Amino acid sequence: MKNINISLIITAILLPSLLFVGCKGKSPEDLPKYKKRFRTQIASFENQKEKADERVEDGVTTLTGIQQAIENAKNVDAEFTKVYGKWEKVNKEVEDLNKEYEKLKSDAENLFAAMERQTASLNDEKARTELSRGIKTNKDTYNQTLAKTSEAIGELRTLHDEAKDVIKALEVAVALGEISGVNEGLKNIQDKVTVIMADLNESIKESKEMYEQKMGGA
Repeated sequence: MKNINISLIITAILLPSLLFVGCKGKSPEDLPKYKKRFRTQIASFENQKEKADERVEDGVTTLTGIQQAIENAKNVDAEFTKVYGKWEKVNKEVEDLNKEYEKLKSDAENLFAAMERQTASLNDEKARTELSRGIKTNKDTYNQTLAKTSEAIGELRTLHDEAKDVIKALEVAVALGEISGVNEGLKNIQDKVTVIMADLNESIKESKEMYEQKMGGA
């Protein structure tokens, strides 16, 4: 069998002329609706990722600057309260990011399911086979992207917990007068933030590419 251009396959399945061929009176699958929902959710996930990014950056900046703040503070407890507050906001943004991810995953599943149902209704066996193969290839590839996204969000949660541990360690270090001992923990968090956010940005990029290149971008 000749090689099939996946982009053309997915574009073809979205054309009105293919909608439920031989469906015997049943309503056609509203693929534009599912496409629109998926596209909208990509944008929503990206927006929430930016919010989380800002919160994490703010939290890290506050955490890494706490040594100087403590040295200049008259009320050390107040400084720690401020840092705790920053990281509680980080946690909220990560939770919101995960909610947006779950919606993205659901919208992707709904879109692929709609295409699969519509393809299964085609009378032309060759078209049905080729389109099904194209859908499966794209679905499998995107599921890998979703898995990487979920992993990155999980790493953000872990980072949040690590940051709270560093804050607790700082409190003890201040009491002992040995603040410098927690510098390694601070640097570890900074390094992880860079990697995690890069992974999330890559996931968003791959989501956009799947939509724009494989689904016509309409």
